[in-house]
Amino acid sequence: MDRLQTITLALLQGITEFLPISSAAHLILASELTDWPDQGLTFDIAAHLGSLAAVFAYYRRDCAAFTVSAWRGLRHRRSDAQLDLLLKIAVATLPLALCGLALRDLVAGGLRDGWVIATATVTFALALWWANSQRGARDLLGWRDALLIGLAQALAIIPGVSRSGITISAALLLGLSRPAAARVAFLLAIPAIGGAALMAWIDLPPDAQGAQLPDLALGAVIAGLSAYACIHFFIALIERIGLMPYVYYRLVLGAALFMLLSRIAH
Repeated sequence: MDRLQTITLALLQGITEFLPISSAAHLILASELTDWPDQGLTFDIAAHLGSLAAVFAYYRRDCAAFTVSAWRGLRHRRSDAQLDLLLKIAVATLPLALCGLALRDLVAGGLRDGWVIATATVTFALALWWANSQRGARDLLGWRDALLIGLAQALAIIPGVSRSGITISAALLLGLSRPAAARVAFLLAIPAIGGAALMAWIDLPPDAQGAQLPDLALGAVIAGLSAYACIHFFIALIERIGLMPYVYYRLVLGAALFMLLSRIAH
């Protein structure tokens, strides 16, 4: 990997992981528009860990409160609002984990087809448009909300859907406010990204050749910093600008993918 590839792929990972625009669609564009070598699983793991560190850092108060509440719950059998939210996040994570394990080979194979990614990019742009029209006012996540958002998040095993996009859309359609929907989506990113990094590490062959340590460190730092900035500005602006800019972007991106794939096919 050269330095330009390292920086570009790390930025793509950091930014697209949290914006509702699909990281898979951007990565296929990067691979098709350049002659870069495959970055390897080790780089993917490093970039994911950088993004994970960013969401931990941004929600450090929540994560600290979760830890304290979980300890109190185990020690004193006492529940509070933070423990309640932590359990709801666990419930919402379960469908994605089960689908990811059950459909592991399909996700790694057939679903990574460019036509699937392009179709999902456009289709779920329309879902995002529908969700943007909702004006929910609730800030509290209910148990039914957690289950339904979790079922929607399971669709993110299809490349091009966007995990953050589908969870924000589901939360808005269930009546949550835009800031609350974004917060839920980003908290759900913690187990989702951690699980993806763990699965990639498990799949890593003992003799795997990957990026060198300086590239891994640089990729993790860039992915982490860009992800942190992305979370901050997305939450600050979502109430003001809504989701329509991302809808338009996804439609343009989907059209570009279809044109690129058609050109390759011919």
